[in-house]
Amino acid sequence: MTDKDNIKRDICACIDGAAEKIQGYAGSVWSEPELGFKETKTAAKTAAFFRGLGLPTEEGLALTGVRARLAGNAGPTVAIFGELDAIGCPEAPSANPETGAAHVCGHFLQLGAMMGAAIALSELYRKEKLDGNVVFFAVPAEEYVEIAYRTRLREEGKIFFLSGKGELIYRGELAGIDMAMMIHSNAYSPEPSVYIGKSSNGFIGKTIRYIGKEAHAAAAPHEGVNALNAAMLGLAGIHALRETFRDEDHIRVHPVITKGGDLVNSVPADVRLETYVRGKTMEAIEATHGKVDRALRAGGDAVGAKTVINTSPGMLPLVCPEELNDIFIQNAEFAHPGIKVARIEHFSGSTDMGDVSHLMPAIHPYIGGVTGALHGRDFAVTDFAAACLLPAKALALSVVDLLADGAGAAKKIIADHKPLLTADEYVAKMSLYFKEER
Repeated sequence: MTDKDNIKRDICACIDGAAEKIQGYAGSVWSEPELGFKETKTAAKTAAFFRGLGLPTEEGLALTGVRARLAGNAGPTVAIFGELDAIGCPEAPSANPETGAAHVCGHFLQLGAMMGAAIALSELYRKEKLDGNVVFFAVPAEEYVEIAYRTRLREEGKIFFLSGKGELIYRGELAGIDMAMMIHSNAYSPEPSVYIGKSSNGFIGKTIRYIGKEAHAAAAPHEGVNALNAAMLGLAGIHALRETFRDEDHIRVHPVITKGGDLVNSVPADVRLETYVRGKTMEAIEATHGKVDRALRAGGDAVGAKTVINTSPGMLPLVCPEELNDIFIQNAEFAHPGIKVARIEHFSGSTDMGDVSHLMPAIHPYIGGVTGALHGRDFAVTDFAAACLLPAKALALSVVDLLADGAGAAKKIIADHKPLLTADEYVAKMSLYFKEER
């Protein structure tokens, strides 16, 4: 192909020239946040944007996912992901007043970066096809929230797994993709920056129900069984376990009470919790979640309440190949010379990109240009070019490096990579985590 550096400069100029269009799309997503497996408006906007670029587009994948494709010469297929869903943060000024959903997770920037790459690469492919294909995939339900709602969807046969990428793997929608990339905003990082890591935590999810017996809270509390007291004891038991969590396992257990009772004048008889059990490895998670179950059961046993624990597969730990990370960093530096680059060994958060990384080479760098806490009311964009346009360039330029010149770079990464699981092994392994214990 012609000089690669010139092509890269053209890509950067194309994305800069489309800045207003990209910002308009991202702003529209920001203004109408939707929770996972409910992202109908966001999916419709995304599909319309893809079709406006002349890309063949599929909708309704794992309920709301949207996929577009650039077909090149024979060669590998690289996917760029963006996530459709928001997180619940009712305190955020931008939150939907009815649902509490807000894009304080930064997914609107991630979608904008994917669209910027799609604009530039579709323009490039009109002139000169690369030696491989590019898939742009807007995926649902990365935030693992509303577990009870998703469990109902599963009982109704509408989904099998509770996270978007896991469900797409289950349905075979990632078949034919050889490697994947995406970006995510980083907390408290107002300057142009890239934080790139090798791994992140995985987790399993739990819903817990304590079933007691209602009674008059003042006249006859002795006739009741207080399910809220059972929950409080169960939570105290989890806190007592924390000194047993090894630092190197990066264990995180963070329950919330989703229902604390019904009426203040009745002994609570129906109390419900949700929690994750996170860790750096599935072995660490498996060694911990049995302890958590014991603590939860002890709370019910102490007051005579019934304890129902439902465990469900969450997300696998993220595992990133260094070669693909390096390509992204080199292209971020090409797009913005002098950009701050920080190499992080491990992130304590979780992403269902971890599931994808068990099947193929995949990376998930974090990007600056924002301030405030992820999932917090103070999350805000400080520099749109750094938060969205810069990663759009880095993604598109990385595709050029991977698929130019016979796709030699992509083929080497694929050949050197040993997948941790096949898609069938993934489904079998994750299915084992579905469990109800009474």
